[in-house]
Amino acid sequence: MPHRLTVGDIMTRQVVTLSEDDSLEDARCCMEQGRIRHLPVVRGDKLVGLVTHRDLLAASFSVFAEVSSKEEHRLFSQVPVKELMHDAVTATPSMPVREAAQLLLNNKFGCLPVVDEAGRLVGIVTEADFLKLVVRLLEAIDA
Repeated sequence: MPHRLTVGDIMTRQVVTLSEDDSLEDARCCMEQGRIRHLPVVRGDKLVGLVTHRDLLAASFSVFAEVSSKEEHRLFSQVPVKELMHDAVTATPSMPVREAAQLLLNNKFGCLPVVDEAGRLVGIVTEADFLKLVVRLLEAIDA
């Protein structure tokens, strides 16, 4: 029987994470330095939430619309990530790739944190991981 591709086959295993008490400014810096858009929030090794680039933009435009960029920086430094994070729909390493792709498409998600049976974060699968898969498949077709 042929191997069916799973999330574990394509996920990114080295994940940049935040803790609940990290600041929104910490999140913004991580995203800028790592050129990433999704930051899982963990307590120990357990996933407790997710903060996205879109979340930070929304906070910046709505909550701090009337303040200077210096004041926004100060406020972002004082607000913990737990105030902005939200629950994340997750995948498991054994989830079929097609099922994960449907979750992303149907819900307009940019990522799925990947957790094991105990809720420990073991990776993340993003739109970029799916694009890498498409490139590999196209190269295999051309070969």
